[in-house]
Amino acid sequence: MFNNWLNARAVTQFHQLQEHQARMMLQRLVDVVGDPYPFQKVKNALFRNAASSTLQLAYGYTLEGDSDVIFQNLDQMAHLGAVAAMFTNFFVNIFPSLIYVPEWFPGTGWKQTAREWRALKDRAQTAPYEWTKAQLAAGTAKPSILGMLLQGHSLTSDLSTAEKEARLKELTSMIVAGKSTGTEITSTTLVAFVAAMVLNPDVQAKAQKEIDGVLGPMSLPTLADRERLPYICNLVQEVLRWSPAVPTGVPHSCWQDDTYRGYDIERGTIVVGNIWAMTRDERTYENPEVFNPDRFLDPNVPRAPAFGWGRRKCPGIYFAEASLFITAASLLTTFNFMKKKAASGNDIVPQLEAVSNSVVVELKPFEFQLELRSDQHRQLILEYNSV
Repeated sequence: MFNNWLNARAVTQFHQLQEHQARMMLQRLVDVVGDPYPFQKVKNALFRNAASSTLQLAYGYTLEGDSDVIFQNLDQMAHLGAVAAMFTNFFVNIFPSLIYVPEWFPGTGWKQTAREWRALKDRAQTAPYEWTKAQLAAGTAKPSILGMLLQGHSLTSDLSTAEKEARLKELTSMIVAGKSTGTEITSTTLVAFVAAMVLNPDVQAKAQKEIDGVLGPMSLPTLADRERLPYICNLVQEVLRWSPAVPTGVPHSCWQDDTYRGYDIERGTIVVGNIWAMTRDERTYENPEVFNPDRFLDPNVPRAPAFGWGRRKCPGIYFAEASLFITAASLLTTFNFMKKKAASGNDIVPQLEAVSNSVVVELKPFEFQLELRSDQHRQLILEYNSV
């Protein structure tokens, strides 16, 4: 069902939305310039940028701010879903028969946890669903996937009212919270982009040279510029390869018996794709620890496997890649991400560390300096009319 709105052609209708959110993010970041510890504020701006895009895509809903209850509930649902998907977090994921053990038995606290999380999920899905329905009834709804589906789309015509409501709640919440278009995945990847620019100033300079040469020194990029900015496209691919947000992939269950390289895999077996190992395979990616966007100039080098493959490939890949491109290109057009200086005058080289208790792996805070490229770039950002 997602493919009707998230295929390569269909997502172009949301490009203006993504460009708008990227430019609003730039305006928020202007206030962060000069902050001695900008990591959390930059991360929050990247997160809000991703959240605003996915909420409007799914519901036509405008994020009201960092304390927005609808978004907070959806974000919490996404986080708990990612924790639950990490099969080592709960024994029942490894031994499904534990579901039949009574609750009074020691070690079954996960059952109470599951009930609480299910209640949160119900709240998180119902509030934006009802909000969009109310907007449609009032004639004030903005374009959204849920809005189109609620207005008698053929894809839901054979469903009962209860089935339709349950299906649409699940589908639209997954746009915000899912593993492809989802807010956490996109913002985590963009934090890795910032780290890559801080650690690789030559790459940042080359990217900015391409942007200035193609667009001119005082123009903000659009998604129509992608074909003219191949280095930026390759840079985004290299971020996805160098620091995959979901390095082990999401566990899946085999739907039939299979054989792979002499190994018999029974139906129902949990299989996890090791994306991290794939991106570190020297037979495919030469010098894999080196951040090198030019590796993708070789047509024999495959794109980063960050969005999965085959039937399980994430349906939101085109929307997510568009978001990553326009955000990275907009940031490179207007800002510099630089190493901080120590009291001695030497550069402070960030030591990157990852942290996770879920399928999503994010970077711990690291030190860097955020600067505008010039006063003219500040003016370019502030001149954008958000109305």
